[in-house]
Amino acid sequence: MNQKLKIIIPMAGLGSRLRPLTWSRPKPLVSLAGSTVLDHLLATFKTVPDVENAEYVYIMSPGQQELIQAHMQKKYPRYKVHYIQQPEKKGQSDALYHARDYLDGPALVVFSDTLIENDFGNIANEEVDSVAWVKAVPDPRRFGVAEVDSHGLVTRLIEKPNDMNNNLAVVGCYYFKDGKLLLEAIEEQIERKIALRGEYYLVDAINLMLEKRATMRVEQVKVWLDAGTSEALLDTNRYLLEHGRANFEEHGTYEDNVIIPPVFIHPDARANASIIGPFVSIGPGSLIHNSTIKDSILSQGAHITNAQLEGSLLGYDVVVNGMKGKFNLGDNSWANW
Repeated sequence: MNQKLKIIIPMAGLGSRLRPLTWSRPKPLVSLAGSTVLDHLLATFKTVPDVENAEYVYIMSPGQQELIQAHMQKKYPRYKVHYIQQPEKKGQSDALYHARDYLDGPALVVFSDTLIENDFGNIANEEVDSVAWVKAVPDPRRFGVAEVDSHGLVTRLIEKPNDMNNNLAVVGCYYFKDGKLLLEAIEEQIERKIALRGEYYLVDAINLMLEKRATMRVEQVKVWLDAGTSEALLDTNRYLLEHGRANFEEHGTYEDNVIIPPVFIHPDARANASIIGPFVSIGPGSLIHNSTIKDSILSQGAHITNAQLEGSLLGYDVVVNGMKGKFNLGDNSWANW
């Protein structure tokens, strides 16, 4: 790569499927397996060639930048990040059009709630114009799929197909050897008003690119995780804790707590007289007393006393006292008996 790689992450949107967690913070900053969704996404780029010199482009909705920029400056001060605003919800291609100044040279486009396990080591030597990462799924009708010819090249992308003939779902991760090809297709898409319900979809721009003889191949991923809904967030938390993100991996008694792994408890969290696990992630500054917690994510500053929680998602600085059940509480909430 002679030009610096741009890693473009569209993250605009209200995160409505993750409310109430997203009422007060952007979806990429929701807690997950000891970190945030954004932290886990950034970790997937560790195999990108010369990633230390890559430039990141975050495309956000109005009001998101302050928290995301503060998070990046605190945890990733050496990253070069460009912050772009998408003023209106007009689709994926519209989001990328607002970042058009950075659509030149090699570009990775990855949506913020898609987490995959993948080796990007070969993209520096890519021979075709673009790559779409895909995953074989039992029922492709909920996804976009890639139609591939006998030579292994993509002929078109199909959004939510009506049949089951093609099960290669696109996972929301693309590489473009030259982002200008994509930008030209997006400009044509907008000029021709190729939209659905007022939104410009990236699938349509890529199809325009393919019609002009650009080449695209697919690469399959073995692991595709989703962080776009409450249920998916808990599923992903379980997977990550089982695959290296836990810091308690052996069943035992620690001080006066019973830990049932896999569990992540931040070193700055405190617990006593409690049973924690399995599949629990507890953020910094949390205090747990005389409680049982299973299959849950507790964000920074949670205070849990005399409670029994299972399948729960708690935002920052949530207080739960004397309660039992499944809770989904946004930042600064409380539930008290």
